[in-house]
Amino acid sequence: MNSTSNLFKMNDTKDSTASPDDSDARNMTMPPMDLMRLFPINYAVPLNGYLSPILIFITLVTNLFVIIVLLKKHMRSPTNAILAGMAVSDMLTGVFPFPIFVYFFGLGYYQDYVPYGWCHAYKYLFDYIPIIFHTASIWLTMALAIQRYIYICHSLQARTWCTIPNVIRGTVAIYIIAILSQASRFFDTYIQPIELKSKLYPNTTVIGCQFKLRPWFSENSTIYYNVYFWFRVICIHLIPCTFLVVLNALLISTMRTAQLRRMQLLKQNKKSESKKIKDSNCTTLMLVAVVGLFLLVELPLGIIMIINIIDNTWSLRIFKDETYGIMNLITNFFILLSYPLNFFIYCGMSRQFRETFKRMFTGAPMPIDRECSQYTTLPTENGKTYVTTGVETAL
Repeated sequence: MNSTSNLFKMNDTKDSTASPDDSDARNMTMPPMDLMRLFPINYAVPLNGYLSPILIFITLVTNLFVIIVLLKKHMRSPTNAILAGMAVSDMLTGVFPFPIFVYFFGLGYYQDYVPYGWCHAYKYLFDYIPIIFHTASIWLTMALAIQRYIYICHSLQARTWCTIPNVIRGTVAIYIIAILSQASRFFDTYIQPIELKSKLYPNTTVIGCQFKLRPWFSENSTIYYNVYFWFRVICIHLIPCTFLVVLNALLISTMRTAQLRRMQLLKQNKKSESKKIKDSNCTTLMLVAVVGLFLLVELPLGIIMIINIIDNTWSLRIFKDETYGIMNLITNFFILLSYPLNFFIYCGMSRQFRETFKRMFTGAPMPIDRECSQYTTLPTENGKTYVTTGVETAL
């Protein structure tokens, strides 16, 4: 099955063109690691070698700022704890493959076989670890949307359910499940050195590497890869993205209802309660923007994976392997591009984040109390409004 193995590349898990009598097919031995075979190089070099390292560096800087600001004492809240966890996941998704981007695609070492000394680094830093953090980021984004929905639509329960300790426990659980979802990939293959004639210097030999499936995985390869990739498509892409589309639509609908309620309160000269609804809507709008950006870049990757796996499961040959490779590179690049954009969303849409960030550099004292209300109004029938405490309304 040829399929998208992770966030960054199209991985040939076996040679689908091999005949049943081919010894490599029987032993599930993959061809020597050759990046020119695995990637559409004309696209991979500029995207992976030059642009992606710049984006990763910008992501590292901006997400460190996000984490530092959100963990300031006056900024700590359940929502900000999830946002900080997302910043960590996004940052590490890019940081781990950074050496591979620079060494092979930036410095041009993709032109020869991958040296044996780099094979383990390539396997873990580029193939396996980034997808753990990317999976965690996807599920944390879903948790963020669920939490905001609870704040808006079930305010009374939010005091019990949406607490910082619960967020920390949930974040740890998400990371554990993300690791377990990829655990088999760390054990399904082993790396074997192989002597090869250099592609650049024909009279020179190099020590490259081959990935071989371990016996159990080799004997059950069809079941194993179908279960693994369909699990990824359904649980890491399809369900979260569908869920987020529905939740975002519900949040937008709720914001419109709250805005109408705010107009009624203004007519009744209830400015304090109106301001609380405005603060809540501002926070919801910002989180809708964060989730919307996530969906904008994640949905194409999920669609490509679904088409690719359907293609391989039923041998439909919808697109050529090179076409999948190009689409995968472009969608991955836009995912990396989205990571630093959250920082600018926070700066543009959250006054408290913006003020805290500025005070970090001006030396001004940090505010003692949160500048937003810790109360939210619940519009009810007959023009009455009940107030509950402990529900965040702003970043």
